[in-house]
Amino acid sequence: MQNNNQPHIMKYKTQALILLCLILLTGVTVGVSFIDLGAFNIWIALFIASVKGSLVLMFFMHLKYESKVLIFSFLGTIFFLFILISFIFWDVAFR
Repeated sequence: MQNNNQPHIMKYKTQALILLCLILLTGVTVGVSFIDLGAFNIWIALFIASVKGSLVLMFFMHLKYESKVLIFSFLGTIFFLFILISFIFWDVAFR
């Protein structure tokens, strides 16, 4: 097993770039909310929120530097969350 006790120090430039991406994606979310795309508005908003959440998890919460087991368990959790949310959309669509 590898030793992961080393500190993960990110440069300020990387943090600023991630922050800029998060602000830009927030602007994209607001911009897309003014466009009427029908049922796709929800899916686009969820996709953008997922990208923003992934950036926060990978860089600010240092998931990028964790072991593969933890990353796969997180991805499995996200996969099952996606299934449960799709069941909710499916239920609401056929009421």
